[in-house]
Amino acid sequence: MKKVLTMMEEELKQAFADSGYEDRFAKVVLSNRPDLCEYQCNGAMAAAKAYKKKPIDIANDVAERLKGSAIFSMAEAVMPGFINLKIREDFAAEYLNTMAGDSRLGLDLAVPAETIMVDYGGANVAKPLHIGHLRSAVIGESIKRMGRALGHTMIGDVHLGDWGLQMGLIIEELRDRRPDLIYFDESYQGEYPSEPPFTISELEEIYPAASAKSKQDEAFKERAQNATYKLQNGYRPYRAIWKHIMAVSLADLKKNYASLNVEFDLWKGESDAQPYIPGLIDDLVQKGLAYESQGALVVDIGEPGDAKELPPCIVRKSDGAALYATSDLATIIEREKDFHPDRYIYIADKRQDLHFTQVFRVAKKAGIVPEDRPMTFLGFGTMNGKDGKPFKTRDGGVMRLEQLIASIDEKVFERIMENRTVSEEEARETAKIVGLAALKYGDLSNQAAKDYIFDIDRFISFEGNTGPYILYTIVRIKSILNKYRENGGDASLAGILPPASESEKGLALQLMKYNEIMETSFGELAPHKICQYIYELSNEFNRFYHDTKILSEEDKERQAGYVALITLTMAVLTACIGVLGIEAPERM
Repeated sequence: MKKVLTMMEEELKQAFADSGYEDRFAKVVLSNRPDLCEYQCNGAMAAAKAYKKKPIDIANDVAERLKGSAIFSMAEAVMPGFINLKIREDFAAEYLNTMAGDSRLGLDLAVPAETIMVDYGGANVAKPLHIGHLRSAVIGESIKRMGRALGHTMIGDVHLGDWGLQMGLIIEELRDRRPDLIYFDESYQGEYPSEPPFTISELEEIYPAASAKSKQDEAFKERAQNATYKLQNGYRPYRAIWKHIMAVSLADLKKNYASLNVEFDLWKGESDAQPYIPGLIDDLVQKGLAYESQGALVVDIGEPGDAKELPPCIVRKSDGAALYATSDLATIIEREKDFHPDRYIYIADKRQDLHFTQVFRVAKKAGIVPEDRPMTFLGFGTMNGKDGKPFKTRDGGVMRLEQLIASIDEKVFERIMENRTVSEEEARETAKIVGLAALKYGDLSNQAAKDYIFDIDRFISFEGNTGPYILYTIVRIKSILNKYRENGGDASLAGILPPASESEKGLALQLMKYNEIMETSFGELAPHKICQYIYELSNEFNRFYHDTKILSEEDKERQAGYVALITLTMAVLTACIGVLGIEAPERM
């Protein structure tokens, strides 16, 4: 379905051409004076220079050609050369009815549809998810869902940290605590147990203890490094322990990600890329890209036009160990083999910008991906406390994600119970839905690259640009529709009618932007634009609701038209929160 802006510009282009001007000047934008008009065209200002005429004369020529338009009820030239535009009410009704009759609400599938790899999450096994994992998870999930809504094949990979020194630390700490385990009996040749020798709670305590010990005990650190080396070279007992770590950690990670309504198609980690590293290193050397520098193997990434000198990418340390860049490059080799993606999108802390610049440039220089393959790094800012510093617990630690979610749920539950209209059990379930919306919307409504203040009291507010406000609007529409049906209302009496009031038209105009917003938001990888759109749409609905007696309207056809309009509003809001990974309850 054509976007409204496209349809308007097509009419303007014809009007410019018929007036003897190039149609490239027919650009339509939202009005910056909504009290005067709904849209405007400023092209006459630019055309005046090209044609050496007064802007107002050109604007008058074009406006004259738009008389009798099927789209515009008003096309008015005003000084010094603007063209003010208003949309016809019957055109708006026709457009919205077409949206309402389409299962995709007028959102076209992308042509061509692409296979897009989305790398987000980045959790480390054997460690609990904490608030530092929040932004990658919720931003990545929304990007994936936005792409799918447009028909792309989106492959989400968590890309676990599962192969580094933390594994050796855990193994050696386990040896010190449980030296009797058969994994440490070098003479043992049998099968290893299928049950892990630790629970997730024990594992999450073992790692920080081992990490702290390694900073004080050099001998222990060397043991851990040796254990990591033996693990990575296939030592059977340590591989068995590693499999236990993975099984226990993955079960917990999947549970915690699910509590965020975040899902991954692939649960691969750095370990999956290891078989590709030897071939990668050989290829970089044979192609003359990698060379030794101070004992390490590096690849230059500088290109003409760089604003500053960029350091080379280290692909092998002087001790022979691989680095994150090596693992990421090997992962790209694996992804090319398995999926042949048309594009790559990586979501991580913006402080990793240099790392991904290095990885992308080496991947292209080495021919791992074609030179024209889009590889995008979406770097996000920090979630800060009210003091402007990275968010911490009261004792200065990093808060576990499940604790953060639980604290928000509890505050929302208390808010719901202040005006208790539901059972405590239902209030608990609703609080989980609303609390998650508060948390995710609070994050996603900010531009990804910017730092933001985590303000739980503002996030859970039922007023303003918040998740609960959006959900409350959807629930309000559900309530109206339920009462309409209970009163014997028949929505089939009419479709959406031409708007008869200012607030009704404001709601209509906002709904008509849906397909454009969805396409633009994904094109710019900007979930915050969807948040802004649904906030404005919710405001327009609530203005219409307060101005209009929907359920007491005596004209049954007009009432049915109202119902059709708000039904479409609910569908659009629901679709938008769906791509943000948010759901709405039945009642609040």
